[in-house]
Amino acid sequence: MVGDFDIVHDSKDIAFYAGLLIMSYQFLRTLTIIHWGILSDRIGRRPVILMGLLGDLLTFVLFGVSKSFKWALVARSLNGFFTGGTVVIKSIIAEISDDTNRGRMMAMFPLMWHFGSMLGGAIGGLFVDPVKNYPGLFGNSILFREYPYLLPCLVGSSISLFGLVVGYFQLEETLDIKSIARPSSVMVSDTTPLVSEAQSEEGRCHIDSESEQFSKWDILTPTVIRILITNLVLCLAISMHNQLYPIFAATDIADGGLGMDARTIGYTFMLCGLLVVYMQLALYPKYERKYGALECYRRGLLWLAVFGTTFPFLSILAGFLGNSAEGPGGSGISRILTLDGCIFMASLFIELCIRMYGDTLAFTSVNILVANVAPRKNLLGFVNGLQHQVNGVTYMLGPLISGYLWSWSVKHSFFYPFNSHFVWVLSGVSLVLAWYMTLKIPNSVNIFASGSDNQNIMAADNEVTNHSSD
Repeated sequence: MVGDFDIVHDSKDIAFYAGLLIMSYQFLRTLTIIHWGILSDRIGRRPVILMGLLGDLLTFVLFGVSKSFKWALVARSLNGFFTGGTVVIKSIIAEISDDTNRGRMMAMFPLMWHFGSMLGGAIGGLFVDPVKNYPGLFGNSILFREYPYLLPCLVGSSISLFGLVVGYFQLEETLDIKSIARPSSVMVSDTTPLVSEAQSEEGRCHIDSESEQFSKWDILTPTVIRILITNLVLCLAISMHNQLYPIFAATDIADGGLGMDARTIGYTFMLCGLLVVYMQLALYPKYERKYGALECYRRGLLWLAVFGTTFPFLSILAGFLGNSAEGPGGSGISRILTLDGCIFMASLFIELCIRMYGDTLAFTSVNILVANVAPRKNLLGFVNGLQHQVNGVTYMLGPLISGYLWSWSVKHSFFYPFNSHFVWVLSGVSLVLAWYMTLKIPNSVNIFASGSDNQNIMAADNEVTNHSSD
């Protein structure tokens, strides 16, 4: 699509302008998503989700009829503006679930995200330029001849339209705005109950808007800040992994990569998708009920650290088994079925299992923890929006950091860990530091604060605080 715009005069510039489109979407999303969360705390979850679906529908169509790069940039930016529905959906899940099923319901959120990402990619590839690809059906279409990228956008918009219709007639409001007292301006600390008795008394809920806004930021206690910081490190490491993995896998073994061809790399992505489905549906709900979200979060961070520090050694293994770009990670099923190929693929499979296991534990758990620490239901949107804003920054910075450091490390013949292992080791070390920070998070975060007995939470927080001071 970008190659058809007049702004592109050299095929080497396509990646740059395509990156600008992606960046514009992520930038507007990061900039506005917390405000969608706050808005949902004020007017309810349902209207915000419906507005997001309507905006997604319209901006999809605008993107499909783009004839210039500026038009596409504006349409893509507006599409990012309307993606606040993701943060509101997490608030709904937290409100309709309880401690017995919250882990299972939260596990469905990233699962649907992965499924939607794969479905979106398939729609884009199958329906682009229908006049050329399906002349029997669309050969005489003037509309699709003029706008070759409109059809996949129309298919995506139809999905948003379906969600809009279902949401309008079936989605019920989960936030009872009238019965929730507005937060007071009392300062909050780790020793303060997450939901105080004073806040629940009548006559304390009428405060001015300035104090209300001030109290929103007062909920950022040391516990909440630790969760958000470790979440930032987690997302930064994962975004670096996602950016670097296909590059590392395709790089020649002699240059510190795995020497895999594009088809084999695609198969590994499919394998990761299958592993996510199994781990999200079968493993995580059991682990969360047995160990709690906080312990699952800690284990997830450690397993991801193990992946980051051990995965680049596959390049050494690949070089030992077959020292060329056509080595055990190369193309051809006959090569994979050799003894060297089986050893390499088995090692790769173990590493990917470690990655997806840690990914499932850490990401799903931190979503639960963020929802749990919101002191009131009418602050869920704000807290979840803050988390997504943090995530958005890492999704923009992660690929830039990993790309630069990878290029720097392979261009210079430094010793370990400053060779081709550097980015992976850096992510592993940062994840270990994040794990260490979680040791200071009290076990009370396993309880949904908005619907729990505050005295239990206060007692747990005081115990951890006193222990830390000792």
